[in-house]
Amino acid sequence: MTRRIGSGGTWEQAVGYSRAVAAGDYVFVSGCTSVDGTELVHEGDAQAQTAQAIANVAAALTGLGASLADVVSTRMFVTDISRWAEYGKAHGAAFAGIAPAATMVEVQALIDPRMLVEVEVVAYRPGIGQPDAGQLGAGQPGAGQPGAGQPGAGQPEAGEQR
Repeated sequence: MTRRIGSGGTWEQAVGYSRAVAAGDYVFVSGCTSVDGTELVHEGDAQAQTAQAIANVAAALTGLGASLADVVSTRMFVTDISRWAEYGKAHGAAFAGIAPAATMVEVQALIDPRMLVEVEVVAYRPGIGQPDAGQLGAGQPGAGQPGAGQPGAGQPEAGEQR
């Protein structure tokens, strides 16, 4: 069984993916960047962009009934590896005491040239993929249904959180 949640953003709709998918005991969160609503924030600030991206990850996890404490693996795609300490400082602040497996990889570019970092995670929470798991209770609109959290699936359209 799987459960899905979306941010309602245009990239998800255009490309055909979910912000996060709970499957079995795991939650897979798609890459998140420094977007608040529909606007890029913290232009040029690698540490602040990383913190915002992780906040967007946290929001996706919360939507499925998980949290950053459940994260077992992170991947950071960065456009300038020489700024690793800036990205790492925000990552360390968010995951202090959790210490997930982590990878940081330099990429040529992200979807918007002002974006410096994209963060994706895998979280582990036993039973999270079941229809009655997480914050949506069985019987609530969208609970356990494919596309739950997507526009037109009983959820209001939210701002873009890529």
